[in-house]
Amino acid sequence: MNSPKDNTPDSNSNKQSSKESNSKNQSLKQILIKSAMSLYNSTPILIAIILFIGLATTAISKKYYSSLFSENVFVDPIIGDILGSILAGNPVTSYILGGEFLKQGIGLITVTAFIVAWVTVGIIQYPAEALLLGNKFAFYRNISAFVLAIFVAIATVLVVDLI
Repeated sequence: MNSPKDNTPDSNSNKQSSKESNSKNQSLKQILIKSAMSLYNSTPILIAIILFIGLATTAISKKYYSSLFSENVFVDPIIGDILGSILAGNPVTSYILGGEFLKQGIGLITVTAFIVAWVTVGIIQYPAEALLLGNKFAFYRNISAFVLAIFVAIATVLVVDLI
């Protein structure tokens, strides 16, 4: 038999908050398990993309990249943006490539567009990004990063010229 203390409003609210707390703990546990499984399932795709980017970065020489530019102030940033978008890679590699491009006489705006696109746009990573984050999100993120790479390059060069 229940004692009068067990039926008080305070004890009922404590029981209810205890149930809500257990429910939240269970849902957090389920979320963590689901996230871990998602990461586990996407690991082969991520490893393949990292290996492919490493292979492409190693196999294509720096001089080949620079031969693709026409020394046209208006066309080269677009070419740099396209190349950076297709090839992709990590920031450290892009700085090395950017330095080599500058040494070979390629303009700063072109190099900046290349570096920004190299790091932010990912045609190679698109399938994995679409799988993990959704096709619509991946598409719009890559398109906006592609367009914004040109604007960031222009703004960067303008700021550098002011300094």
